[in-house]
Amino acid sequence: MNSAQVDAYLRRLGVERSAWPDGAHVELLRELQLRHLRTVPFENLSVHLGEEIVLEEERLLDKVVGAGRGGICYELNGAFGALLGALGFEVTLLAGRVHGEEGRLGIPYDHLALRVRTVDGDEWLADVGFGALSHRPLAFGERGEQEDPGGRFRIVSAGPDGADLDVVMGGRAQYRLETRPRVLGDFVAGAWWHSTSPSSHFTQSLVCSRLTQDGGRITLSGHTFKVTGPDGEREEWEMDTDEEVLAAYRERFGIELDRVPTVRNPHKNG
Repeated sequence: MNSAQVDAYLRRLGVERSAWPDGAHVELLRELQLRHLRTVPFENLSVHLGEEIVLEEERLLDKVVGAGRGGICYELNGAFGALLGALGFEVTLLAGRVHGEEGRLGIPYDHLALRVRTVDGDEWLADVGFGALSHRPLAFGERGEQEDPGGRFRIVSAGPDGADLDVVMGGRAQYRLETRPRVLGDFVAGAWWHSTSPSSHFTQSLVCSRLTQDGGRITLSGHTFKVTGPDGEREEWEMDTDEEVLAAYRERFGIELDRVPTVRNPHKNG
């Protein structure tokens, strides 16, 4: 990333670079992750608009910064990792597999998360691409409980030899991380599977979601708009017209669309 791209990304997040003169410390990392979650939505609209998901830094920046869009984990954490690296953090991409029903793990390269080292030498797990998870980075080496506005978290050893790590929220494992460093290109097959397979939940439904200022969450799925409060209370309603849906994308998520995305049904299309 060049300096102009960094500044444009920070402007999208509402951050002034001059406000953080001391560089890549954990306080800046916390601020950036929280603002990212509040500003850049987790969304799979490209899957249903027929847009290709390209895991190259320039294309990710064009989408997240230039076009004001969000994305799925590979896109959001890929772009965020590039920003953090440009700001002086040491960033390692990690591959994860999401825990599904009955403890089954998803495909290899199911998820992308970030291991981030600050200038102080401390390591953190940063993730802006999983939807509802921690609002702040988690201490990577801590094995005890970690309190966060998003819930109670633990990072625990997992796998047959204990070399992997499970990220646990509220007592339930969310995803399993390998600790081997990866590069963005390693996740191309995972992104392709999630955007094309009938078995992927991304091809089966629409989602656009972000954190709110009060710690709650807003989510638009098709014509259904949901507001979840910080204490878990939920309100939802149906929008009657496409114009209402497009206005919600624009006004609530900052996403300008010229048509309403509709779910592709791979089961029907074969």
